Amino acid sequence: MLDREGYRPNVGIILCNARNEVFWGKRIREHSWQFPQGGIKRGETPEEAMFRELHEEVGLLPEHVRILGRTKGWLRYEVPTHWIKREWRGSYKGQKQIWFLLRLVGRDNDVSLRATSKPEFDAWRWNDYWVPLDAVIEFKRTVYEQALNELVRFLDFDRKGARSRKDFSASSPVAPSPDHSEE
Repeated sequence: MLDREGYRPNVGIILCNARNEVFWGKRIREHSWQFPQGGIKRGETPEEAMFRELHEEVGLLPEHVRILGRTKGWLRYEVPTHWIKREWRGSYKGQKQIWFLLRLVGRDNDVSLRATSKPEFDAWRWNDYWVPLDAVIEFKRTVYEQALNELVRFLDFDRKGARSRKDFSASSPVAPSPDHSEE
């Protein structure tokens, strides 16, 4: 399902723990990390799609999370032509996303990357909210930066002083939490 401009409606999910660290999933059989995301099906609201994708990709149910906020509008990115299937070229441009910021109210062991028969991730970890974005595929980085900057206002950073925005180009490496692999 594409809009008139060639963008596929999608949701993105920034899942935080009690320390305001973010869930970072490693794409199955790849060395790239990302936030959970997925398409909105016909007849589905963005919130319904978010809960479906959260379960499919992370194994969490609505009772495991609390919605803290969402982006006001759509954030868009274009997919490079060489990533687009031939039959979609000319009509498909990229994705438009509504991003949700969630708080995990369940436990880490509620996360299950094998909740469905087609897992998206094979490992996960908690990272600093201002995680360096160099592990994200290049064409998605700007949307990640926009989502993190827009949604940080819903978090209470009471340690190290609150910074509402981050210059991602100057980000220093963050020591990540240990990976939670499900291989």
